[in-house]
Amino acid sequence: MTKGTDMSLYTAIATAAGRDGRAVTSDGKLDVALALPKELGGDGGGTNPEQLFAAGYAACFASALQLVAGKKKIDASDASVTAEVGLNPDGAGGFRLDVTLRVELPDALSPEVGRELVETAHRVCPYSNATRGNIPVNLVVE
Repeated sequence: MTKGTDMSLYTAIATAAGRDGRAVTSDGKLDVALALPKELGGDGGGTNPEQLFAAGYAACFASALQLVAGKKKIDASDASVTAEVGLNPDGAGGFRLDVTLRVELPDALSPEVGRELVETAHRVCPYSNATRGNIPVNLVVE
């Protein structure tokens, strides 16, 4: 098993056996119960991959937004990102994801500047780069 390329700045490692059970990182810092959500026929007694993906994408995108704003000397420290990850049938027996990123920006930013920051962050964010062309990602500036 490889731990990433020689060029990786960091490699996260996690193990899970399915949607019911546990997901655990190699360092033990994340150890969560997994369960099907009630909407999919489960008991909802744990988190699920879509929630984990939403949390990771929101955190990553918020960091990318801070990086972009900082380089432009713009204070966006009050910004927040909410990721909505939808699980949908793909019509061929499988499933696909879609994402809406709701970015709440400080009121002091003009809509034009805010939109530019969000679009630039979307080009910088590793999650955005991984999903681009694979799943729909809708950017909503609030």
